[in-house]
Amino acid sequence: MSPSEIDSVKSENLKLRNYISLVSAEIELSQRLFEIKQNFANSADSQRLIVPILDRISKIKSEKAILEIELKLN
Repeated sequence: MSPSEIDSVKSENLKLRNYISLVSAEIELSQRLFEIKQNFANSADSQRLIVPILDRISKIKSEKAILEIELKLN
């Protein structure tokens, strides 16, 4: 393998690790969101807790979409 091929593999490996981290974070936040909805049903506090989590999940999905294109995962 040439140095440029090694760099390419390292870059792809890093992107895959990042993608895996994003998937894990999305799953964890989705589970947390589900728990909050169960424990704080019809509570004013639930919206205060839920909105930032939904925003973060949305950002994660956007980041994942970019990596999916770069890694040709679609």
